[in-house]
Amino acid sequence: QAQLLESGGGSVQAGGSLRLSCAASGYTFSRNFVAWFRQAPGKEREGVARIPGVTGATIYADSVKGRFTISQDNAKNTVYLQMNSLKPEDTAMYYCAAGLLGAGSVFDARRYQYWGQGTQVTVSS
Repeated sequence: QAQLLESGGGSVQAGGSLRLSCAASGYTFSRNFVAWFRQAPGKEREGVARIPGVTGATIYADSVKGRFTISQDNAKNTVYLQMNSLKPEDTAMYYCAAGLLGAGSVFDARRYQYWGQGTQVTVSS
């Protein structure tokens, strides 16, 4: 059974940076798509970034392009989300997701089988 564990969240001021980590057990990131999602209170879960497994493109939501970078360390079976120039609107619970199924948008949360418990990011102005 795949298990994902996020870490690295916290509270920062606007303009600051954080790096989130997602470590997997029972699942190999290097062969599969992995995505980061976020969900703010009262809002739907939205896709932030996706990194491909073997082939494909790295994709970012328009709201984070140029500020966030998704990467992975295959030796550690860990995916990262480097977040720079943070804004108050980036405040949310951040989740990593894997186990993509079916066809459709890469940011359709329903397509992912495995989720971590989330890590909170709070950006103050």
